Amino acid sequence: MRKLILVKHAKPVVDERVASHEWRLSEEGRYACQPLAEALAEFDPAAVVTSVEPKAVETGELVAAALGKPLAQAQDLHEHDRSNVPMMPSRDFISSMALFFRDRRRLVLGRETAQQVAERFSQAIASVLESHGSGNVVVVTHGTALALFAADHGAGDAFQLFRRLGLPSYASFSCPDFKVLQIVERV
Repeated sequence: MRKLILVKHAKPVVDERVASHEWRLSEEGRYACQPLAEALAEFDPAAVVTSVEPKAVETGELVAAALGKPLAQAQDLHEHDRSNVPMMPSRDFISSMALFFRDRRRLVLGRETAQQVAERFSQAIASVLESHGSGNVVVVTHGTALALFAADHGAGDAFQLFRRLGLPSYASFSCPDFKVLQIVERV
């Protein structure tokens, strides 16, 4: 059975002077990629595909190198577009995200609704799977997109999953039905 493994990137350096979609991995995040690669080795992926955001690309580069697998980037695997939102106090951000997940068709924060993120991401996943043969595929992405996709395929409440997913974490799905096989909240 073919598997899709969605990975939430490793821990970035949080820098208020830099937009979050441009953050790079922290030293701790780079270090966490080795145990992540060890955990993902059981899936024997044919490829590692990342979003175009630096923190996902770096996570993917380290994992692909450790596994000896090819690496690619794909469009539309990026995080919920919040490029127009300045850094917020954590409690305000979490409150906004709770509403974002609860009212999926309402523009709550950023430039996309939760529904738009879910649709964009699902289409990107279909394209990635189509372009990478029949083997298992690891996709390094972001917490919001991963939580929405997983919730849409039986993982329960998207907001609660979003809150639980660590840096890094992953979820595996059967293909082509995307049944949730496993969620690992912390690696």
